[in-house]
Amino acid sequence: MGDLLVGIDRARGAVGAQITAGLRDAVRTGRLAPGDRLPSSRALATDLGVSRGMVVEAYEQLVAEGYLTSRHGSGTRVADIPESRAPGGPDEPRDANDISVLPYDLKPGTSDMSAFPRAAWLAATRHALATVPHSRLSYGDPGGVPELRTALAAYLGRVRAANAAPDRIVVVGGVAQGIALMVQALAARGHTLLAVEDPSSATQRGLLRSNGLPIVGVPVDGEGIDVAALARTGARAVLVTPAHQYPTGVVLSPERRAQLTGWARDVDGLIVEDDYDAEFRYDRDPVGCLQGLDPDRVVHLGSTSKALAPGMRLGWAVVPHTWLEQVRELKQYADLGSAVINQFAFVQLLESGGYDRHLRAMRLRYRGRRDAVADAFAEFLPKAQVNGIRAGLHLYVELPPGSREDAVVAAAAARGVRVEPVGPMREPGPDAPPALVLGYASLGEDRLREAVSRLADACREASGD
Repeated sequence: MGDLLVGIDRARGAVGAQITAGLRDAVRTGRLAPGDRLPSSRALATDLGVSRGMVVEAYEQLVAEGYLTSRHGSGTRVADIPESRAPGGPDEPRDANDISVLPYDLKPGTSDMSAFPRAAWLAATRHALATVPHSRLSYGDPGGVPELRTALAAYLGRVRAANAAPDRIVVVGGVAQGIALMVQALAARGHTLLAVEDPSSATQRGLLRSNGLPIVGVPVDGEGIDVAALARTGARAVLVTPAHQYPTGVVLSPERRAQLTGWARDVDGLIVEDDYDAEFRYDRDPVGCLQGLDPDRVVHLGSTSKALAPGMRLGWAVVPHTWLEQVRELKQYADLGSAVINQFAFVQLLESGGYDRHLRAMRLRYRGRRDAVADAFAEFLPKAQVNGIRAGLHLYVELPPGSREDAVVAAAAARGVRVEPVGPMREPGPDAPPALVLGYASLGEDRLREAVSRLADACREASGD
């Protein structure tokens, strides 16, 4: 039994740890079933050719972890735990309709992660490790290291026209955490409703609901959120994407910007601004953030997710002073603060100019891809109306009249193309024109052209043409 369950390689050392790991793996994979009795420590030690003490320590460790039980008179047995697949074991069979594995993945909201500036980030991380004192690696200010807040204040003021003093910045684990913290803060102050744009990100609406605050949709038109409709909801807080509305791509007009900040003052309300991809504008300089107009009524949220990679989980919230201490406290209790080394590395990337250089290069790359996909629609699917091309990393495509979103999505998937329907991004209500959202950041120009050609075939099949 010992040879069957545990393999030992003395060249690897730590024989006792190998015994523990081998037995643990046998329990996890079901080779040892719940209730099975293990050999006595003396017998297993003899089989393995090790000291009895090593086996005793292994049994004691696994009893402490809950894999084994040990009772006087009944020996050592396998505990009653669910069988699980070992790490690296075979996965469940893939669903043939799983669009997450299609070769032409036009999922919106993703950047070109192959372009992550590895060399620059490695240099910045090395600089941080070489220069940061040991004492700074402990738990620090939950709002983030002062150096990063200072660097971000300068960057946001220069690039986003934000009114962002360092002491008003809270470093967060991406925009998602920033939104979660603000929802908790709103609920704690008695807010019972949060307005959101309609349509808006289905994932984001799920995040909002999971944090316990009911939401109400507010229509978006060609100028952005309808502020008059917002006022009729009775909400005193709203989440908006003014620089590049998701998913329609509309830029909030100057008139609506003034109306929205005026609404916030009139109702003693709060605007939460998700500035998710504002660095990428192609027809002119990016429009300044809403927070710069009214820093006492607007929370500005941003991150490195689109500029670098979502897995960085590094973002920031510029918070009005009347909300600051509450948000800092919520951040502290959420995770005791964001990862320190990454913060210092990002400081170096900002101050060295590496972040700006990367953004300039990515704007050129994304503009070329935007042009390629827009030209492909003009050639292969001219009846579709393509919106949101001035900025961002996605397009909003209104399908030809008579199209059904679900049928087009299915037909596209059958041709290896992943696109997202807009229907799930809308609040329940009257039927809206069929539309798709597609991202163009992660595919090269030739593949984008081929993807649109296949999508055009899918639209024709779905409509019966």
